[in-house]
Amino acid sequence: MSAAAILGQDRAVTQFAAAWATRKVHHAWLLAGPKGVGKASFAAAAARRVLAEAAGPAFDLPLLESPADHAMVKLIDARSHPDMRRLERLTNEKTGNLNRSIKIEQIRELGHFMGMSAAMSGWRIAVIDSIDDLEAPSANALLKMLEEPPPNTIFFLVSNAPGKLLPTIRSRCIRLDFQALDDDVMASILERDSGFGSDSERRRIIAMAGGSVSRALAFSQLGLAKLEDSALAILREGDPTNARRSELANELGKKGSAEKYAAFLDFVPAMIAREARQLEGGKRERALDAYAKARQLAAVAPRVSLDPAATVFQMGGYLASISASPSLKR
Repeated sequence: MSAAAILGQDRAVTQFAAAWATRKVHHAWLLAGPKGVGKASFAAAAARRVLAEAAGPAFDLPLLESPADHAMVKLIDARSHPDMRRLERLTNEKTGNLNRSIKIEQIRELGHFMGMSAAMSGWRIAVIDSIDDLEAPSANALLKMLEEPPPNTIFFLVSNAPGKLLPTIRSRCIRLDFQALDDDVMASILERDSGFGSDSERRRIIAMAGGSVSRALAFSQLGLAKLEDSALAILREGDPTNARRSELANELGKKGSAEKYAAFLDFVPAMIAREARQLEGGKRERALDAYAKARQLAAVAPRVSLDPAATVFQMGGYLASISASPSLKR
C-alpha cells in the first residue's frame, strides 16, 4: 500500500517510518483523531511495511510503502497472516447487528496470541479498531499486555476519543495525532470515486463531512442532502410548532432507517459547529451551547440504545434553540 494513499497525515507517517527504520520502535502507538481521516489505513500500511520488511526479501520503497505482490502483504490483505491480529466489534449472531463493544474474550485470545512465538516475520502486530470500544474489563486486560509486552511486538490502538481512555493506557503509548482533512485533500480523495456526480455535489458533501472521508462516503451513499436541508431549516428558522422536528423524528424513527439515523447523529454536531463560526452575539453563544449538547447526545444515544425518534426530536430542540430568542427557547 502506498503511503501516498494516507493523504493529509504526513507527520504521522514520517514519525512512525523513522522509528521503524531504527528497529528500536516503541511497542504501543495510539492513533488519535476524528473518524475517517486515515487512522485505520495508516495501521494497515504500517503493518504491511513491518511484517514484509522483517520477513524479506528486501525492497527499496519510501516511508510506509510496501510491494503489493510481496508474500507477507498478500497474507495481510487476506487477513491470514499468522503474526497479525485485528480486533474490532463482531456481529451479534442473534441480532445481526454489531456488538456494542469488543468482548473480553477477544482480548483474552489476543493474550494467547502474544504468548506464542512469531511464525514468519519475527515481529507481531495487533491492531485494535477502535480501543474506544473496549469496556472496563477488556481495557484492564489489554493494559496488562501493554505493561509487559512481548519482544518485537507493536500495538496500533485506533481511537476517536483518546481523552476517554484509561490514563494508564495512554501513558504507555506514543501518540500519533491525525487531523481532520482539509477541503483540498478531501476533494483529491473523493475525485477518485465516480459516485459523487457533479462538482457541486462533491463540494456539499465535503462541507457536511467535516474532514472525514468515511463520513463523506456514507453521506453520499445515503443521500443525506435533503436531511441536512431539514436540519438547517430548524437551525436557521426555528421550529415554534415542533412540526419540523416531529417530521424528522418520524422519518428517522422508522424501521429500516438505522443507517440514516446514525448518520444524522454523526453530522449534526459538525453542522452546528460550521454554522456557529458564521454567527455573532447571542446566536453564536446559543450555537456553542447547542453544539456541546448535540455532541454529548450523539455520543450517548447509540451506546444506551435511546429511542431514535425521541433522540432526533431532542436533537431538533437543540437546533431550534439557536434561532429562538432567549424568552422563546424550549
